[in-house]
Amino acid sequence: MTDSTAPLFQYYVAASVDGFIADRDGSIDWLLAFGMDEFTAGYESFIAGVGAVVMGSSTYEFLLGEGPDAWSYDIPAWVLTTRELETIPGRDIRFLSGDVATHRDDIVGSAAGKNVWIVGGGDVAAQFSRAGLLDELQLTVMPLVLGAGAPLLSVDSLRSLELTGSTPFPSGAIELRYRVR
Repeated sequence: MTDSTAPLFQYYVAASVDGFIADRDGSIDWLLAFGMDEFTAGYESFIAGVGAVVMGSSTYEFLLGEGPDAWSYDIPAWVLTTRELETIPGRDIRFLSGDVATHRDDIVGSAAGKNVWIVGGGDVAAQFSRAGLLDELQLTVMPLVLGAGAPLLSVDSLRSLELTGSTPFPSGAIELRYRVR
């Protein structure tokens, strides 16, 4: 986006050093083993600027499988899917399919002037990137190697990145903030 006041589409994610956001079994237990304490302040600051989230059906189904307490979003959530999925009573969940660019204005409108978080996964972020809609990548690199799993992004999806900041953590993790050019 060229308008500096327009909401940003942000991919905020953690990945292994070798670029995976889930292991070969689709689990994020390796990530949860790091705990959340050292990351809480940064997450709270980030989420305060978010007005809507976008995720794929796999992320949505993962959250459904974690139980009712796993859904922590009190903002509109958009789920990219071609299937019929159950909804969560009392939550603003909207299902969409097709080219993400055709849904841009609806997603931005639902964010009420705040940013849009591309929650996951890598394929969803890649779709936004290919459509020229991904503005920022906020990547926390965790100090371990998974060897295989769900990739951070597809190889052909990102253009050039400009580093805008970094934050090291005591665990050895580092958050890298990039603007997508």
